[in-house]
Amino acid sequence: MRATQLPQHWKRAIIVGAFSAALIGGYSLSLPKATAMNDPLNSGSESVQLGPPSFATLVRQVKPAVVNIAVMGKISNNRSGAPFGVPQIPENSPFYDLFKQFQSPGFHGQQEQFEQKFRAGGSGFFISADGYVVTNNHVIDNADEIFVIMQDGKERKAVLKGRDPKTDLALLKVVGGGEFPYVELGNSDKAEVGEWVIAVGNPFGLGGTVTAGIVSARGRDIQSGPYDDYIQVDAPINRGNSGGPLFDNKGQVIGINTAIYSPSGGNVGIAFAIPSNLAKNVVAQLKDKGNVERGWLGVHIQPIDELAAQSLGLDKQRGALVSDVVEDSPAERAGIRMGDVILSMDGEELKTPKDLSKQVAQTQAGSRSTLKIMRQGKRQDLKVTISQLPTTEAEIAQVEDHQEKGTAKLGIYLSSLTPEARKHFGIKKNTDGVLVTDIEPNSPAARAGIRPGDIISMIGQDAVNSPNSVIEKVELAEKQNKPSVLLLVEKRGGKRFVSLEFVPA
Repeated sequence: MRATQLPQHWKRAIIVGAFSAALIGGYSLSLPKATAMNDPLNSGSESVQLGPPSFATLVRQVKPAVVNIAVMGKISNNRSGAPFGVPQIPENSPFYDLFKQFQSPGFHGQQEQFEQKFRAGGSGFFISADGYVVTNNHVIDNADEIFVIMQDGKERKAVLKGRDPKTDLALLKVVGGGEFPYVELGNSDKAEVGEWVIAVGNPFGLGGTVTAGIVSARGRDIQSGPYDDYIQVDAPINRGNSGGPLFDNKGQVIGINTAIYSPSGGNVGIAFAIPSNLAKNVVAQLKDKGNVERGWLGVHIQPIDELAAQSLGLDKQRGALVSDVVEDSPAERAGIRMGDVILSMDGEELKTPKDLSKQVAQTQAGSRSTLKIMRQGKRQDLKVTISQLPTTEAEIAQVEDHQEKGTAKLGIYLSSLTPEARKHFGIKKNTDGVLVTDIEPNSPAARAGIRPGDIISMIGQDAVNSPNSVIEKVELAEKQNKPSVLLLVEKRGGKRFVSLEFVPA
C-alpha cells in the first residue's frame, strides 16, 4: 500500500479492506408522554424525534453499488550497501550531510535494487450497469492485478481503462461483463455549505461503514495538483475511504473521497472530496480514450493580493496576473504579455488563477476563446486559439555608470547588468532587467523576500532596463498616490510579481 504524503500533513485516505456502500441513519429518543401542563405543544405525542432524519432507506438503495478495490503489485526500491552500524539518514534530516559520505555506493558497499510486493486496496463505485467503476488513481497505483469485491462478497477481476494523476481519478472495468447496480454522478455545484452528506467506505478494513456530516467548505486547494477544487466535509473519513462516494440526500454522488487532513493519521473532521462535476469530464474521457486531453494557454500566472490590485488599478482582488508567457504558445500568439491581468474567459469572471487553469483545461484544443485583460489601466479583448496541453507537462497553464543606485522608500540597491555582474551572479546573456545588489534590513523589499542577485524586469506593467528607469517608475507611482508598487522579480529562472508598500524615506 502506498501512502501519499501531502504538504503540511495532508494525507491520502488510502484503503486497506473491503468496501461497501451505505448512508447514515438518524436516531430518535422515546420520551414519556407529556402532560398538558408541562408540554402543551406535544400533549398528544408518544415520542419526539431528535437529531437528523434517518437515511436508512437511502442507504439500502445505494449500498449495492459501492465496492472494495483490492490490488496486488510490486515496487522497486534502492537498498544501500552501507557498512554495518551506519544509519540510513533521510535527506531532510539535519544530519544528512554528515552521514551521506558513508551512504555512498563506493563506501564499503553499493546500491542494489530489490522489488517489494504489496497488497493494498481502496473503495470505488459502479457508474454503469456494464461494470465501469470509479476510484482514486492512488488506490491502483503500481498495481499488477486489480479485483473488485462487491457487497455480497463476490470477487471479480478488473482492468484499468484509464487514469488521471492530475485529478487523482481512475476508471476500471470489470472483466466478463454482467448487470451491476450503479449510482449516478450528481451536480456538485448545487451542494451548499451546511448541507448533509454521507460518506461510504472501508475505513481500516471495516467494510460497509457509513458516516455522515455536512459540507464544511467549497473550492479548497490543498496543493495536491494543478486543478484542486475540493469539497471539504466533516464526515468521519479515515484510511480506507479513498475512492468511495460522497452522497447527497438524494442518493447522488457529489464527490469522490480522496484526502484527509490528519497529523495523527486518523480522522479529525477535515476531509476532502473531488467534486462530481470535475470528475464527469475526466471519467468520460477515460472511458472513451483512456487518457485525458486538456487545453493549454501557455502562461505562468499568480494570485493578485490587495496591494497588487491597488497598484494595477483594480477595484478588487480578482483575475490572474501573468508573470511569464511561454515562447511560441497560444498566449504569445494572441499577444498576451507579462504584467497583463486576465479578468475573464469567454464571459466568465475569473476570481482566482485556479479559475483560469480549470477553464482552459476543460476547453477543447482548437477552440477559439475570448480573454478580457487589463493592460496599462485599460481593458481589452484578445482572441486566443487554445492548444492541447503538451505531454511534457513542464509548460502548463529578468547603474548606467556602473555605480549602485537605490530607492530608499523600498530598500533596494540596484545596478545595471554589466558583464561582470552577470558572471558574478551567474545571469544568462539573454536576461534583461536591473540587478538587485543589496537590500536594506527590515525594508519592504526585505520583507517581500527580494535578495541580492535577483533581477527586476518590470515595474507595474512597464519593462525596465536601468536603475534610473526603476527609480522613475517608482517615483511616478508615488506621485500618483499609489500605496504600493508592483515589481516583476526573477530569481533562479522563476518569475513572480511582488507588491511593495511605500515607506517614508
